[in-house]
Amino acid sequence: MNKQRILILDKERIDRKLQRMAYELWENNSKENEITLIGIEGSGLAVAQSLASRLRDISPLQVDVRAMKINKRKPLSGEIKVDMDLSGRSVILVDDVANSGKTLLYALKPLLDHEPSHIMIAVLVDRKHKSFPVSPDIVGHTVATTMKEHIEVETKGDEIIAAYLQ
Repeated sequence: MNKQRILILDKERIDRKLQRMAYELWENNSKENEITLIGIEGSGLAVAQSLASRLRDISPLQVDVRAMKINKRKPLSGEIKVDMDLSGRSVILVDDVANSGKTLLYALKPLLDHEPSHIMIAVLVDRKHKSFPVSPDIVGHTVATTMKEHIEVETKGDEIIAAYLQ
């Protein structure tokens, strides 16, 4: 069975969305000297790296980027680790898409163990049908979908190319 892919964001629109998200992050963290972006490995890390680059260009913030490895299908199948001390830090959890909310919810637990000063969630695309009580703070694009539809963000290396509905 061939699933139809519908382009919802091209590279140009993604770049504009990421730039706006970077300004929102700076606005929400303007009293901070430094922030840590935790990108969920894969496309989430690419989004985090892009946001970090933009934040460095537009703000005086010291921006640190870290990766979080999590099995999106079975989050409890492996240990979810954060490789730095986050106590007292401003932390932004970043992923490409908030689909059901499950990945983001499981990713929050190890962050809370480090006692950061606060945590925000940023996603490039927010899909409005959540199964878990997670709501991103910074959103690039919102899409209302059916329960069977899925959003996929396509990357090439660290570059975010497109987002599709399928």
